[in-house]
Amino acid sequence: MRKELLERINKGIMQGPFSNSWDSLEGYRIPQWYKDAKFGIFIHWGLYCVPAFGSEWYPRNMYREGTGEFEHHIDTYGSQNKFGYKDFIPMFQAEKFDAESWAELFKKAGARFVVPVAEHHDGFQMYASELSRWNSAQMGPKRDIIGELSKAICRQGMIFGVSSHRAEHWWFMGEGKKFDSDVQDPDYADFYGPAQPAPSDNYMDSTPDREYLEDWLIRTCELIDKYQPQLLWFDWWIMNLGFKPYLKKLAAFYYNKGVEWGKGVAINYKNDAFPVGTAVLDIERGQLSGIRPMLWQNDTSVSKNSWGYIQDQDYKTVNDIICDLADVVSKNGVLLLNIGPKADGTIPEQEQQILIEIGKWLEVNGAAIYGTRPWEVFGEGPTKVPEGAFSDTRRNAFTSEDIRFTTKDGVLYATILQPSESGHYTVKSLGRKMKHIADGISSVKQLGSNEQLQWKWTDEGLVIDSAVSSDCGNPVVFAVN
Repeated sequence: MRKELLERINKGIMQGPFSNSWDSLEGYRIPQWYKDAKFGIFIHWGLYCVPAFGSEWYPRNMYREGTGEFEHHIDTYGSQNKFGYKDFIPMFQAEKFDAESWAELFKKAGARFVVPVAEHHDGFQMYASELSRWNSAQMGPKRDIIGELSKAICRQGMIFGVSSHRAEHWWFMGEGKKFDSDVQDPDYADFYGPAQPAPSDNYMDSTPDREYLEDWLIRTCELIDKYQPQLLWFDWWIMNLGFKPYLKKLAAFYYNKGVEWGKGVAINYKNDAFPVGTAVLDIERGQLSGIRPMLWQNDTSVSKNSWGYIQDQDYKTVNDIICDLADVVSKNGVLLLNIGPKADGTIPEQEQQILIEIGKWLEVNGAAIYGTRPWEVFGEGPTKVPEGAFSDTRRNAFTSEDIRFTTKDGVLYATILQPSESGHYTVKSLGRKMKHIADGISSVKQLGSNEQLQWKWTDEGLVIDSAVSSDCGNPVVFAVN
């Protein structure tokens, strides 16, 4: 069966415009829908939400002696040789999961695309797979979660994507081989395996063998064929050198499928897994200090401490998320915002409220986000945004002097990240002496308001006085013509 599947993948590559080479893949172009979408929803939902402790890395850490998860597991469920990670499967029932209500919520949040995790590092597939028995259609919920979501999301007019973290499974359960645990039981080798030693910080000293790499390719292509996702998101470990030949094959197969479907598709990667221009760079929980010429993405979460659901989430504020959205978009980026549903299939109330509040802001101010492009400068203000991954909780709070710019159809949008109590603003980048605007300013309007603004164009900046306050202190947007 494996040989037949690999032959079919090779045939798919041969029949399309993209071939198995980086030179050919450099001809890839980012689809218009992605450039315009700007805001999507990420979903981390799997077995790890049953213990709801620590993070979505519970399945690894429960086998790592000395961790909080290790001790918590023994105290709560017993020893790992009596109750292993597999034993959470019957407890994962998703009895309240309603794909339609999820999709309606995401639509209300203003999302233009949705990316659920199809398989996390733990190796449990959230879809009906023909390649493994360890999936949600055969065990646990006995439902094709990804299939249900794909239909519901498309019915709401949003773009559907999937995320695969399968690459990291090569070593994810490896700690369970160091002591008496069910990871060593040969009856479950097809779930826990290969369970190799974890790589060091350079991630290159544990290269998967050919069998595993072919399995990774086949599994990923199964997702592509079954659900026709328009976005394919990968975590960091595909940058391991062993994956390079298979990444070329995967990209050629997927991009050719996009041509066959008549749909624009995209791949997300981290670090240097793909050559620049052959896919879309994703920066985990991170931002940039300036405008990137090519589209990029920031994936982050509503929670500061976990991607999957845990009992003690430390949530970000709505204001912080909206500010980050405006900052990312001003720098030619897209924000992919994660939520973590509970084991029963419900989305935590606080996460629902966060999404609804973001949607309310976008309903008023979405013209400054959707379909926009960066301006000559991304913005101005005293607050520095740390560059790089895992930096999204390290910046200082924005001030009323922190402003971000976007443009669309000849209109310039100035987003004030923190509205002032006085309603008085000076947009320095728009001053006459800055020479960014040659033809003058004819009008200034605050989005969501019909009130006449007081404004003047000076050498020092565009000076605006607004009597309209911002609800909840969220950013305000001025449209400048």
